[in-house]
Amino acid sequence: MTIQENLNNIKSTLPEHVTLVAVSKTKPISDLMEAYNAGQRIFGENKIQEMAEKHEQMPNDIEWHMIGHVQRNKVKYMASFVRLIHGVDNFKLLKEINKQAEKHNRVIDCLLQIKIAKEDSKFGMTTQEASEIIQSEDFSKLKNINIVGVMGMATFTDNQKQVEQEFKLLKSTFDNLKDVKLDNCNLQTISMGMSGDYPLAIDCGSTMIRVGSSIFGIRN
Repeated sequence: MTIQENLNNIKSTLPEHVTLVAVSKTKPISDLMEAYNAGQRIFGENKIQEMAEKHEQMPNDIEWHMIGHVQRNKVKYMASFVRLIHGVDNFKLLKEINKQAEKHNRVIDCLLQIKIAKEDSKFGMTTQEASEIIQSEDFSKLKNINIVGVMGMATFTDNQKQVEQEFKLLKSTFDNLKDVKLDNCNLQTISMGMSGDYPLAIDCGSTMIRVGSSIFGIRN
């Protein structure tokens, strides 16, 4: 199967309201261009430097999403172009994104990463922490970020029941937070679901899925 066929197969099964992020980390630009030529415009990377290099070399109508864990000292390398940052898991990071966005006269869209998995290795904040952040006075002063939704990663397990519970936890977190309407907080997006579990994620309310190996093949 070619990258184009894989993409078309996935897209043909997606409901209208679900956005597909093609996870292109570690993949060569030739692979990304094959997806681009098949109509894909949203690409997700998990290393800021790699994303910046690809951004330099590829067409400028691409939306670049940062889907990995973000180190504060590297935000400056993507602040001029990144469209959406999925993994915002603390307030200090939010402040840094705001600071760097301001330098470029931009407002950067962000998702709050909620910890829904049982595994210790997954980053994220609790529903309570997320709620406290967006209702804080410090948050209301950030004019160059916009919280547009939540993101979560389920436990890596074959236990579908557990994964379903974790996805439902993210959906209920979204529902609890979405009544907060601020200039810099307008929740619309639930980013959950990857190659292995995105149909289940969509059933549980996902509006954005992050798919890599099902498009580009297994990672090298």
